[in-house]
Amino acid sequence: MRVGLVCPYTWEVPGGVQQHVGDLAEALIGLGHRVSVLAPCDEGAGEALPPHVVSAGRAVPVPYNGSVARLAFGVRAAARVRRWLREGAFDVLHVHEPAAPSLSLLACWAAEGPIVATFHTSNPRSRAMAASAPALRTALEKISGRIAVSEAARRTLVEHLGGDAVLIPNGVAVHRFAAAEPLPGWPGPGGAIGFLGRLDEPRKGLRVLLEAFARLGRERPGLRLLVAGPGDAEQARAALPAGLRANLVALGRVSEADKARAYRSVDLFCAPNLGGESFGIVLTEAMSAGAPVLASDIPAFRSVLGGGRAGELFGTGDPADLAARAAALLDAPERRSGLSRAAQEAVRAYDWRTVAADVVRVYETVQPAGASAVAADGGTGG
Repeated sequence: MRVGLVCPYTWEVPGGVQQHVGDLAEALIGLGHRVSVLAPCDEGAGEALPPHVVSAGRAVPVPYNGSVARLAFGVRAAARVRRWLREGAFDVLHVHEPAAPSLSLLACWAAEGPIVATFHTSNPRSRAMAASAPALRTALEKISGRIAVSEAARRTLVEHLGGDAVLIPNGVAVHRFAAAEPLPGWPGPGGAIGFLGRLDEPRKGLRVLLEAFARLGRERPGLRLLVAGPGDAEQARAALPAGLRANLVALGRVSEADKARAYRSVDLFCAPNLGGESFGIVLTEAMSAGAPVLASDIPAFRSVLGGGRAGELFGTGDPADLAARAAALLDAPERRSGLSRAAQEAVRAYDWRTVAADVVRVYETVQPAGASAVAADGGTGG
């Protein structure tokens, strides 16, 4: 099939939706489909883009779902959406996060034909989504098939926008992470804990982990904290006691290859997120790499970890509980090995080869026999 994927968030900034769209595109191409991805891109990014990614122009930062998202909207973006639709002549259009004020919503307004939408957001108290629901209905009514990446995302959709969705989880390229080698010198004799996420985004929970690490460091002076992701590492170090600041090693924004190596470089991977997560892609990546996982007990993480069978859970936002459970795991290599084996078994359900095949089945259900390609309307935008 000719598949058009729309990503609402700027391509260069790491994020779960961007990762999902990029990996889905590669998986679909691997299955023999022809794929084009439309996404906001910063100026000058063209040469670095994969050949199947088309730039819709630069994005602007907008507060959205407890974070700051870089979105593209307006007349110019709408014109680029319609041109991409006309040139693509897609058999199916697959938009992501159509409720966000960005390209996916514009594509829904502009397109005629089979449309599939994936909903990623988990925010049961989203005033913005509830307030915008009437304006979104004209777009959402055109969607033929709905996918939610988690039960939490499905619930958010049902409560705010109505309708339902089939549950298909985020995918992970299991082989990519399982084959990675640790970074030189890691994890080291004193032990290592890992974190991946935006350092300056409160809901990612780094502050909780830093407070727990300060407690752990009193008894384990050789323990190190490996942090990967964009943000101010010096500000994170300043939150630690002076004697532990050198034990925090920050990689900054990492490539996909180095991200996989980071997961393989720690004795324990910690996801201290405070909420607002619909799935937990960092968990499935760490599980694929064989890293034992310790995560906050939020619904999305509890689901991915099978209620604690494939990784341990601690009280959300509780640094004392995090420190106690981390200490117990660091002192129990057999327990960590058992969690690693359970995680590698559980994560098979999230392998992109499985997930992409499920997505294609949704595509097939929305294509009536003899259907023509997705077309752009003749309007001037939303």
